[in-house]
Amino acid sequence: MATFHFDLVSPEKLLFSGEVEQVDVPGAEGDFGVLAGHAPMVTTLRPGILTVKSSGGEQKIVVLGGFAEVSAEGLTVLADTADSVEDIDRAMIATRIGEIESRIAKTEPGNALDKLITQLDHYKAVDRHLTGTAMH
Repeated sequence: MATFHFDLVSPEKLLFSGEVEQVDVPGAEGDFGVLAGHAPMVTTLRPGILTVKSSGGEQKIVVLGGFAEVSAEGLTVLADTADSVEDIDRAMIATRIGEIESRIAKTEPGNALDKLITQLDHYKAVDRHLTGTAMH
């Protein structure tokens, strides 16, 4: 299978840099897979599980927002927060869910409330992945 270059960067560190066969990305408009030769694009990320597939196997990484850019040079993901599924702080996810639920209770109906509900759904989806399929 053809490969392409992939970089995953968070504010704290470079988490991954190398040749891969496929990366599945949690985009704001839905999950999408990147293979060699993918059309150029830029998108925002939603909290979710990023899956990296290479000849060495498969690696799952939790990302909590950021940007992804597909170019002729490959894929670059600039994540607000990113950690291997094994290293993720489950307490932080639970705390964030609690904070968003508290903000929802105090927010009037409208666009701001809709955004908070979407954020809550994303964090709950990450939590479900961490307790389900991502750990297998």
